Amino acid sequence: MRDEDDRRPDPATEAFLTHRGLLFTVAYEMLGSAVDAEDVLQETWLRWAGVDLDTVRDQRAYLVRITTRQALGRLRTLSRRKESYVGPWLPEPLLTAPDVAEDVELADSMSMAMMLVLETLAPVERAVFVLREVFDVGYDEIAEAVGKSQAAVRQIAHRARAHVAARRPHGAVSAAETRAALGAFQRAVETGDLRGLLDLLAPDVVALSDGGGVEQAMPRPIVGAGKVARALAAGVAVFGPKSTVEPAHINGHPALLMRIGGEIDMVVAVRIDDGLVTALYTVRNPEKLTHVERTTPVSR
Repeated sequence: MRDEDDRRPDPATEAFLTHRGLLFTVAYEMLGSAVDAEDVLQETWLRWAGVDLDTVRDQRAYLVRITTRQALGRLRTLSRRKESYVGPWLPEPLLTAPDVAEDVELADSMSMAMMLVLETLAPVERAVFVLREVFDVGYDEIAEAVGKSQAAVRQIAHRARAHVAARRPHGAVSAAETRAALGAFQRAVETGDLRGLLDLLAPDVVALSDGGGVEQAMPRPIVGAGKVARALAAGVAVFGPKSTVEPAHINGHPALLMRIGGEIDMVVAVRIDDGLVTALYTVRNPEKLTHVERTTPVSR
């Protein structure tokens, strides 16, 4: 019995490990960066390790509060970093387990399309929206986390909900629709035949490519079905013959991984509104592909 007790983590470590998936997901949804979310968790642990647990009434709420505060500080730093980012900035993709899609609210909240919508919120608005709408945190706990009154938090939440509702994908999107669009993209890469994909593009479709100034990518968004089709044709001509494409679950949704020489070169995801592809996202920046080799646990 003594050996088993010796192997058990101390209470602070046990509580942190119990809620680690939740804390990572909170930080990631606030930041859009898995690397920065991991850094936030390190900072959260350092602060949590110094807390007298006898004074903590709700360990989960306390840990979420620390994580939120650390993520807010990091979010302001990230905002300055994005100002000098080369080309379009996209969230860092995560390889997630297939069962994440079963939690529809969680999967929708961390889709590439939704993460870009969250980018349009101010830092505190984003924190309030994520905590309230995704994790169902009480207004009193949110107020403590962001340093505002409950009345102010309620106003911020109302404003953030309206802002997001005006920008989030329209209509229910089924996994089958997403897989159909991605299947057409995969066939285009493998055969050079773009017709199936072009039929699914909305007239005002936008293509965003994130190379971070490290890998070749479109330097600015491309808008319109005709222009996007020409860009896709050029990309297929360059990458198609030397690449392999495989389906994956990225951020809780179907996506594609493109490999060149066995190494992941690109993540492809789409946004679908009313049955048509309204946005095509490709991430090539190698610094953002570190979390697509193995599954990242997320929870709420």
